[in-house]
Amino acid sequence: MQYRKARFSDVEQIHKLVNDYAAEGLMLARSRNVLYESLREFILAEDEGHIVGVGALHLIWDALAEVRTMAVAPEYKEKGVGRKIVETLIEEGRELGVTEIFALTYQPGFFAKLGFYEVQKEELPHKVWKECINCPKFPNCDETAVTIKI
Repeated sequence: MQYRKARFSDVEQIHKLVNDYAAEGLMLARSRNVLYESLREFILAEDEGHIVGVGALHLIWDALAEVRTMAVAPEYKEKGVGRKIVETLIEEGRELGVTEIFALTYQPGFFAKLGFYEVQKEELPHKVWKECINCPKFPNCDETAVTIKI
């Protein structure tokens, strides 16, 4: 298993992995355009040339970042792939001077195992919501907010 930054040639595999889960209502869909524009944010887990896990660290504002677009292929769940991706993103955040990372998720239990704790969405800074305005579920978000101080 190799963990690395994403490249342009990875976009189609990322798109399929993420949008397969989105089709099941388990995460938000991402367009190819959004993936290309945010490619530098992604860490990938690759096994024998196949992308089996993805996650992105999106910088929001003054030492605040979001873990987003987390997905692990079904056959690689419970094998530490997601954990390693989030740990890598947290370390990247530390190197940049991030002091708090949050996620909006349908899987709060996964993040709790990594030290995140649940908060009310309204506790997050207003800067967070500039992204939400483009979400098809806005303003009726049904995700859970989790955060961790690093």
